Amino acid sequence: MRTVNMLLGLLMVVFAALQYNDPDPLLWIFIYLVPAGWAFAAAFRLAQVRSQAGERLLWATLVVGAATTVYYWPTMPAFWRKEVWWVEETAREGMGVMIALAVLLVVLATALLRKPAA
Repeated sequence: MRTVNMLLGLLMVVFAALQYNDPDPLLWIFIYLVPAGWAFAAAFRLAQVRSQAGERLLWATLVVGAATTVYYWPTMPAFWRKEVWWVEETAREGMGVMIALAVLLVVLATALLRKPAA
């Protein structure tokens, strides 16, 4: 899972870097860097993620991530089709927060299912 979390963290960093030309880049950089930070923490500092404070903070982040996903959920039909998201910024944003939430869920699974190193 360390490799998976490292790759997901790197993917989120790339997503954040690609926001340089977005109309609201700081918001989207933040949205992508939060899951990146959690993924790197799960890869390199799993004991801190698994701590009581870490788990509470992770759950709070997941709640905010789920609310953000609901808020940005694309309203146009077939938003997942290339001919839609290629031209619709709101479809791309919605799918971006879905991916960010999926990364957070992988971090949660890592924290809950992985046994501590002996």
